[in-house]
Amino acid sequence: MILFPAIDLYDHKVVRLLKGDYEKMTVYSDDPLAIAKKIEGMGGKWLHLVDLEGAKDGTTPNFDVVSSIAKDTGLKVEIGGGIRSFETIEKYLNAGVSRVILGTKAVKDPEFLKEAVSRWGEKIAVGVDAKNGLVAVNGWLDVLDIDMFDFLQDIREIGVKTAIVTDISKDGAMKGTNLPLYEKLSELSGIDITASGGVSTLDDIRALKNMNIYGAILGKAMYNGAIELSEALKLVNS
Repeated sequence: MILFPAIDLYDHKVVRLLKGDYEKMTVYSDDPLAIAKKIEGMGGKWLHLVDLEGAKDGTTPNFDVVSSIAKDTGLKVEIGGGIRSFETIEKYLNAGVSRVILGTKAVKDPEFLKEAVSRWGEKIAVGVDAKNGLVAVNGWLDVLDIDMFDFLQDIREIGVKTAIVTDISKDGAMKGTNLPLYEKLSELSGIDITASGGVSTLDDIRALKNMNIYGAILGKAMYNGAIELSEALKLVNS
């Protein structure tokens, strides 16, 4: 299993939201590159970045931060948040990003997703944000009448190899991740599932690893000290 330490970006700062609520934002650092270098120094291989401003309005206000992390560290970087054009995908990939995550655009425009996968293959991932089993879009502000499992099967048919599945109700709440959901998702063949939202203890990580889930995103628990990143990396690499 791959551990993806997360850096959520807003106004060039490292922040976290509670359950996707922009009104409940905590700022952890004003130096994302320093945090990325610290993660690399502890043995991290991948970094999960989200541009929270971009997620709301489809722009790339934190592009320079993402670019500097991709260029100035040896980390493999995946980035999501407001990526809604081929030009933006190309911009990130040309900056050294390893994988681009499509969210709202992938849900609302299947033809766009097909074309992106056709052009860039496994460098295109899809972020599937779920609330009560339904897909949410636009920075989690809108919940659609689309079943999450049906959607995952649809994008698998298109050729998507990686999906980051977030249970919004668990995200940032420090009450554990949705293990029954990920156990069910682990049975989906042909698509790698990364668990996101609510990973709060080493036991969460151990349980996900035992399910053979492809990856797990570590966010708030890393910043508030509930999980030592070095311990978590040691666990997934053992």
